[in-house]
Amino acid sequence: MNSQQKARFDQLYTSHLNHLTLQGKRPATIDAYARAVRRITAFFDCPPDRLSLAQLKTYFVELIASHSWSTNFQRHIWTLPEDQALLFFKLYWPAIF
Repeated sequence: MNSQQKARFDQLYTSHLNHLTLQGKRPATIDAYARAVRRITAFFDCPPDRLSLAQLKTYFVELIASHSWSTNFQRHIWTLPEDQALLFFKLYWPAIF
């Protein structure tokens, strides 16, 4: 990422952590969500709010290939229409998308 993208990521990341804290999420949950955002950012080398649904699918295909993940979740999220799938990510990472 260039310095402008890094600054954008830092702003989003801080906002994301604050949002999760205000929701009353437990520290382990905040850590897991924050780690997911950092991993996606590192995978694409850009702020996550700039990613398309196709890019997210690419990332999760790679993630599923390298880690065990719930089959029910996989089946559910990728059968949603694009606007609903993006809504899912907006709900999961509200400060990012």
